[in-house]
Amino acid sequence: MGEKDITEKILEDYNDVFADIINGLVFKGEQRILPESLKNAQVHSQYKAEDGKVHELERDVIKYWKEKEVELAICGIENQSNVKKYMPFRIIGYDGAAYRSQLLDDRKEILPVMTIVLYFGTDHHWRGKKNIKGLMKIPEGLDEYINDYEMKVFEIAWLTEEEISRFHSDFKVVANFFVQKRKHKNYIPDDPTEIKHVDEVLKLLQVMTRDERYQTIFQEKKGVHSMCDVAERLEKMGMEKGKEEEKIRVYKKLIEKGFSEQEAQEITELPKPLEV
Repeated sequence: MGEKDITEKILEDYNDVFADIINGLVFKGEQRILPESLKNAQVHSQYKAEDGKVHELERDVIKYWKEKEVELAICGIENQSNVKKYMPFRIIGYDGAAYRSQLLDDRKEILPVMTIVLYFGTDHHWRGKKNIKGLMKIPEGLDEYINDYEMKVFEIAWLTEEEISRFHSDFKVVANFFVQKRKHKNYIPDDPTEIKHVDEVLKLLQVMTRDERYQTIFQEKKGVHSMCDVAERLEKMGMEKGKEEEKIRVYKKLIEKGFSEQEAQEITELPKPLEV
């Protein structure tokens, strides 16, 4: 995710949200995966490169999918706020590490590994290649001998109403937010749906939109239960910013009229004199 180091626990790490995303996107709304059938897997993996150094890969979220104690697959989710040209190679690296880990564990049966990418960009579709062959110049005659690897990207901001209706967790609120954000750049959240994981939803919005206002709301999140509450906070912050800008305008006018910095500060009630 690039910014995942600032999010202690990301939204998809909750089993109810993880299962909801896979069911909604991969299984088209069919409730194939139950939250209780998921078990956390190791997000960190190490490999030794040709330079002899040990390097570490860190995924966003990865889980074992089990049914009646029988492990069926390993599923991963990666978040992206912008297009990364070589993302297909990152995905093959993550999946390869998951297969290698199973081999090192001497498993009797190797589980299939699936990774999906959630793209939260609102300005444009995913413009990059989604397969590794599309990122290489393959010499003539070698193409049929080079194995391809394609990643699956879901563009959250371009989901349809029908697709959003397939979600039942907090991710439905998140998906609706990004769809509306794409359609209306200055969209103010108006979704009354109660949010279960408030901290993680606010963190995700802050990281994926790069809007620091959501970080401020997170720090003062008491009383936030839905996106309507978030909208009230955003409106209040906008009003406070407007008042501050008006004070600065008046301060500058006073200085132009010959008032001292101290006098202008006292009249406008600014916390400190400004450089003009």
